[in-house]
Amino acid sequence: MKDKLLKILDRKKILILGFGKEGQSSYRIIRQIIPESQIVIADKNKGAFSLDGFQNTPACKMISGEKYLEGLGKYDLIIKSPGIPSHLFPKDIAQKKITSQTELFLQLYSKQVIGVTGTKGKSTTSSLIYHILSTSFDDVVLVGNIGVPPFEVLEGIHDETKIVFEMSAHQLENISVSPRFAVLLNIFQEHLDHFKTYDAYQYAKFNILRFQKDGDYLVYNTDNPVVCGGVKNGEVCQDQIPLSLVHHKGIGVFGTADGEVLVNLSNEKQTVDFTKRKQLPGKHNLMNIMAAVAICRKLQVSLEIITRAIFDFKGLPHRLEYIGKYKGVYFYNDSIATIPEAVIEAVKTLKDVDTLILGGKDRGIDYSGLVDFLLNGKVRNIVFIGKAGDRILAEIKETKEILGFNCFRIKRFQEIGDIVLQNTEPGKICLLSPAASSYDMFSSFEERGGAFKKIAENL
Repeated sequence: MKDKLLKILDRKKILILGFGKEGQSSYRIIRQIIPESQIVIADKNKGAFSLDGFQNTPACKMISGEKYLEGLGKYDLIIKSPGIPSHLFPKDIAQKKITSQTELFLQLYSKQVIGVTGTKGKSTTSSLIYHILSTSFDDVVLVGNIGVPPFEVLEGIHDETKIVFEMSAHQLENISVSPRFAVLLNIFQEHLDHFKTYDAYQYAKFNILRFQKDGDYLVYNTDNPVVCGGVKNGEVCQDQIPLSLVHHKGIGVFGTADGEVLVNLSNEKQTVDFTKRKQLPGKHNLMNIMAAVAICRKLQVSLEIITRAIFDFKGLPHRLEYIGKYKGVYFYNDSIATIPEAVIEAVKTLKDVDTLILGGKDRGIDYSGLVDFLLNGKVRNIVFIGKAGDRILAEIKETKEILGFNCFRIKRFQEIGDIVLQNTEPGKICLLSPAASSYDMFSSFEERGGAFKKIAENL
């Protein structure tokens, strides 16, 4: 590993751009491989350098503040953190000098990588694939958007290591190498504050398959119009496994309305009954299961082992997570739901939602479909918060004067508790499924979900 990375990095003037978790791991690995090299680190946030062991030295220069992007042309290689938008850079810099941990990692290990992306479902699917593979193989790692920078596992990777990589659009944005196994679950409007246009966001997502070659594999959701259109119109690898909850013909992995999965691959045709699963409810999770089944069968894991592992899987927090019953009300935390499609699926899955909490940071996505769903739905109480909440509420009132449900506009997240107690019917559900980012009030969707749990537990 060190020799391969040394060839890429040696004798280059390197800038690490962004000094969060991924930037810090980049620094540690580069310093380990090339101890004498000068590394420059730049981050807009001055507080990023307040960590022990990092200080300005002849071998490590630090730049912070509003001018952190100045002078990029003097570097040979810029290792960019995912959260920094590429549109901030001149075109010649972006094309010739910018790379990332994801790109460097794929240059080294693409043949061992199972890459998973999608606007929604990628964390669950990545974790599920990792869980299944770990029951059959001794050497499996899970990296990427799940919270582990890929460089963190470099030293433990061997020729037989299977690498499950959850890939966000931000991580895919600058790559020129695709993983051998690519899973594309869905594409919806999201992250328009970063990509500026929906087309740019889609382009980044399709990088997961854009550079695949003969001998690579693509698993994709044919029910999602954007994914299906992109695969049909693009140059993609020959080995494809389509997934569908609608069509059940030909080679692929298919799901039925009641929760059965039909595995129809070149050498087998079997049906697995997942109707009694509890931890992964809903059609969206059935699609996640189908993707995991497709990948793990390609890797020669038996269907019996796959099925057992799926039923053993506990699910991830903040994803239709049941918190508990408090004051007669059932509480569910779906803080990860930052797009309208996820909210609609959550309400359909749970069925008895009486109070729904919507809103957060407004990133400019289209809420018209969610508005129509709510106006024609059975949710009796809707709580709106943040600028996204304001826009959804305004669109609802513009569409219909007399509403069949109660609307509550709150300024503080903590106000949710009183509204739930006073308005939610006992025996019904209160659901946090915001259809918006958490970054107006919280540092992450996890923090928002945690705050919601505390409100429920303290009623």
